[in-house]
Amino acid sequence: MSDIESRLAELGVTLPDAPAPAANYVPFVTVGNLVHISGQISQDENGMIKGRLGDDMSIEDGAAAAKRCAISLLAQLKKAAGGDLSRVSRAVKLTAFVNSTPDFLDQPKVVNGASDFLVAALGDAGRHARSAVSAASLPFGVAVEIEGIFELK
Repeated sequence: MSDIESRLAELGVTLPDAPAPAANYVPFVTVGNLVHISGQISQDENGMIKGRLGDDMSIEDGAAAAKRCAISLLAQLKKAAGGDLSRVSRAVKLTAFVNSTPDFLDQPKVVNGASDFLVAALGDAGRHARSAVSAASLPFGVAVEIEGIFELK
């Protein structure tokens, strides 16, 4: 078991199967030692996590939705790494989209749900560059979508 998988177990997180693409794209592309993971929408074992920040969803619920995106990112990353998370060197960059009203200004607080989780799961290697932007709507009405770039050893 890799250090990352040990940390996930300590956090009580079991990675789901990597989600299948919802349209005409691939879930990840590896270029050199960088893995570019397509946007992962907020979903859990009960289905899609829908909502709009500043309307019908709290910052805390949005952060929990962002964490679920990060869990899906790691599931895709595990698949990209051939099932071996010990090959993960670091998180490089996240780009996060938050379904929010025009007057909602706390997108960074929502995306902290993903960032905090990646640091907890990957340690210092989970610290990353990031963008957290508002979106007028997201596919299927989900609350959050996050794409990521990770480095493999």
